[in-house]
Amino acid sequence: MADTPETETKTETETIEEAPDVTRSGMTRWIVLLVVLIGVGVLVHLSRGYLTETAGSRGEQGRPLVAVPAIGGPFTLTDHNGKQVTEKDFHGKNMLVFFGYTFCPDVCPTTLTDISEAMEKLGDDANKVTPVFITIDPARDTPEYLKEYVEHFDPRMVALTGTPEQITAVAKAYRVYFAKAAQEKGADADDYLMDHSSVSYLMGPDGAFKIHFSHGTKPDILAQRIRENL
Repeated sequence: MADTPETETKTETETIEEAPDVTRSGMTRWIVLLVVLIGVGVLVHLSRGYLTETAGSRGEQGRPLVAVPAIGGPFTLTDHNGKQVTEKDFHGKNMLVFFGYTFCPDVCPTTLTDISEAMEKLGDDANKVTPVFITIDPARDTPEYLKEYVEHFDPRMVALTGTPEQITAVAKAYRVYFAKAAQEKGADADDYLMDHSSVSYLMGPDGAFKIHFSHGTKPDILAQRIRENL
């Protein structure tokens, strides 16, 4: 049985009263301070390995760059032509990365259409960008199916699939959430939807994160922001 509020309050009070007064000992006080300082130092050291600087985040008055969780990283996948590729195959060009799946009824085709229109608006600058569509549904999105799918969008678009383990790894690297949606009882096992993040990432020629775009960003704005970050 859970404790009542009165019992919890009494227990906390008794614990405080029975605890030794460490502030009465100068030696104990310095030991506690030393432990705290060591703990802070360890956290700072670990955070430096986990955080990265966001490009273009320095303010007009020279404020420090804002630290955000690292986005992107190494991957090994298969493109829509059946060729194995890694992140190194895209070095030297900006990648506009979006995660989705071909059976998606609205968000994915809408986003890929907006990306394709933005590529047209970029003109010659579009040659510096490779749109990359990574499926989060490798069971159905085979290279053959992806090849047929991307024909409806910008011709420079590269579609990638892989094993479930490879897709999970690259989604984790890009901080992307995905999961199979619950099905109605008796529904066809192959007829399902996927829940997933709907963010597009612009990655630099060195593979570093530059800027992200939310679903629904208009092609004009996409093209403008991409050009600003080339």
